[in-house]
Amino acid sequence: MSKPADNGENAVNADNADNAVSAVRAYVENHRTAFLDDLAAWLRIPSVSAQPDHAQDVRRSAEWLAAQLAATGFPTTEVWETPGAPAVFAEWPSGDPQAPTVLVYGHHDVQPAAREDGWDTEPFEPVVVGNRLYARGAADDKGQVFFHTLGVRAHLAATGRTSPAVNLKLLIEGEEESGSPHFRALVEDRKQRLAADAVIVSDTGMWSKDTPTVCTGMRGLADCEIELYGPDQDIHSGSFGGAVPNPATAAARLVAALHDEHARVAVPGFYDGIVELTDRERELFAELPFDEAQWLRTAKSHATYGEAGHTTLERIWARPTAEVNGIGGGYQGPGGKTIVPSSARLKLSFRLVAGQDPDQIEKAVTAWVAAQLPAGISHTLTFGAATRPCLTPLDHPALRSVVRAMGRAFEQEIRFTREGGSGPAADLQDVLAAPVLFLGISVPSDGWHAPNEKVELDLLMKGVETTAYLWGDLAENWTDAP
Repeated sequence: MSKPADNGENAVNADNADNAVSAVRAYVENHRTAFLDDLAAWLRIPSVSAQPDHAQDVRRSAEWLAAQLAATGFPTTEVWETPGAPAVFAEWPSGDPQAPTVLVYGHHDVQPAAREDGWDTEPFEPVVVGNRLYARGAADDKGQVFFHTLGVRAHLAATGRTSPAVNLKLLIEGEEESGSPHFRALVEDRKQRLAADAVIVSDTGMWSKDTPTVCTGMRGLADCEIELYGPDQDIHSGSFGGAVPNPATAAARLVAALHDEHARVAVPGFYDGIVELTDRERELFAELPFDEAQWLRTAKSHATYGEAGHTTLERIWARPTAEVNGIGGGYQGPGGKTIVPSSARLKLSFRLVAGQDPDQIEKAVTAWVAAQLPAGISHTLTFGAATRPCLTPLDHPALRSVVRAMGRAFEQEIRFTREGGSGPAADLQDVLAAPVLFLGISVPSDGWHAPNEKVELDLLMKGVETTAYLWGDLAENWTDAP
């Protein structure tokens, strides 16, 4: 066992750390203007994957990024074709035989945007107002992808290296805003090229500008549509009502049976295998400056509700849910029409947490629906493509590296959140068998998917700085990883 460092050694280490921070910050400041000019050029490309008219723009965005990554220094940059929009792959080997391999994920496609949607400026003509950059994609996700280019250059400049301290790979997809329909197949087909010890996802955010945080998990998603059929046609409710089953009533009873009196999902087996929150995780959630009244105003709602025994943050970040997204059937026009309708329909979605398997949830829901329906009501049940949940344990060494790197950049304690939504990160975790870490600097006011999307420039530079520290920290501490 090596002896503890004496005071002189501690002083040297502190001086080295201070020098590294100074070198990174000087490099970032000296290259800030050129970096923002390049980002603005990328933001001008309207890479809207959801609109076929912009298919060539999405391709142009991929080609632009590949060329920019090559200019950054990546010796390998490729545009990968899919049945839909192209993705971008880049690779920069470390040269160190023991270096871990890290894959950075993000996306270069953006949400639709038009001036008439409520934008104060043209959405694809970037504008800086004060310390904010406004444009579609500024935060989601081009800005957060692009900070990796300046970050790796600052890392090299500060360390004197000619290649990163880790084997660095990037996979930037082009269909995230369209549901990533071809992403898993792409990852499976390119599994060997994408092999990594850890995945960094830069498509997320922080609690606030004043409370920097690291996200440690995202929920999964399964959704289905249920069609219920009764009589072969609408029939007279006086002549037949009360004597034959009504599919609209069956739909209402399904909805009523979906939760118990404690707001827990009542589908048998739904909670099997889930990873429960630890006491420490609950404490960390409770430390966040959460204003429930403000949250309700943001939610345009008037009361909180949910599974008994859990706080609002626990419900939206770490507990599974079942929601009725739509319900309909029978006559919907003005006035009355006294019928027993021939059909009704439901749309349900299930947010899933670590330990839940979408395939098992589909089987459980399918069996539950069949058991609930009375004789005379037939049905079809169709599930969409599922997204798996992902979770990074708080004690994972790679997560500690992310936290240390962010702490150096922000010069304050880094706290922890989760994300209530879902994304393709779990496919990377599942296929590559690698832990997923989240590194994002966006804040809620950035307005993802909304008019006047923006990014805070100071936070964007903190993202650059974080990555400049991260690669060395991961390489130095990777021997601790399980």
